[in-house]
Amino acid sequence: MIAPHVSVLLDEVIQNLAVGPGDVVVDGTFGAGGYSRAILATGARVVAFDRDPTVRRFTSDLPTDRFQLVEGLFSEMDEVLGEAAVDAVALDLGVSSMQIDEAERGFSFMQDGPLDMRMGGEGPTAAELVNTAEQDELARIIFVYGEERESRRVARAIVRRRTEQPFTRTLELADFVERALGGRRGAKIHPATRTFQGLRIAVNEELSELEAGLVAAERSLKVGGRLCVVTFHSLEDRIVKNFLSVRAGRSPGGSRHAPELAKGAPPSFRLVFNGAQAPSDAETLANPRARSAKLRAAIRTDAPVWRVAA
Repeated sequence: MIAPHVSVLLDEVIQNLAVGPGDVVVDGTFGAGGYSRAILATGARVVAFDRDPTVRRFTSDLPTDRFQLVEGLFSEMDEVLGEAAVDAVALDLGVSSMQIDEAERGFSFMQDGPLDMRMGGEGPTAAELVNTAEQDELARIIFVYGEERESRRVARAIVRRRTEQPFTRTLELADFVERALGGRRGAKIHPATRTFQGLRIAVNEELSELEAGLVAAERSLKVGGRLCVVTFHSLEDRIVKNFLSVRAGRSPGGSRHAPELAKGAPPSFRLVFNGAQAPSDAETLANPRARSAKLRAAIRTDAPVWRVAA
């Protein structure tokens, strides 16, 4: 049974987007449409993006005169809509609740399904990655993207096992990683959590898509337009924090995921508030998946788009 989808930090996002009738808003991660519905309720027009073709089933009740779904990456928003064409952009990052809850998508280590993890229908699956990547590359993915300190141990065990029997199912891999790490022994999270996170991020190239999407939002927003980004883990939040700090002129910045940025350019964003907003205690109690969420928001200035060095 699929759990009901609950949009995280919804009230805070709508408040910080500050849109209304006549505005054009990009919902960069449509999912089940929670943000799009709330934005439409303000009277604004929504252009939503999602690489997952299965989300179209959630659009049947939306007004066709004010809503459009683009089946593609949110990093393509400036190509689809043009520069300085929208009044606001909302990004709700990571894997959606419905993707986790649908076992056949292969995201969950708590339900058995094919080891897929693709948000869209193209590209290599997690099974292909697990069964073919070199040991050092597999360890890097699990360490950098999954933030798993025992990444080499996990990768070494996976490579030994796959020579005898390739991995094809989620619970098969989850149980194997749990055993490789010595069981749960009172751990607060499942031992396979970080390995699955690392594989998912690698399969979907989530961090490079985020970097490109932030630059696309900078190009797409009108002067005074607002950007709201909700992240769910430290890797995402670090990229968003760094991007907005640099673009607001608050930090020399730099990112291991992105090319070097031009220095000395006038700020292209102004922060709406310092730091990040977290969900209320009431929201995390009602929706435990919200507990790690953070919202950052900024307003587009009249400065030119920053040049990215080759």
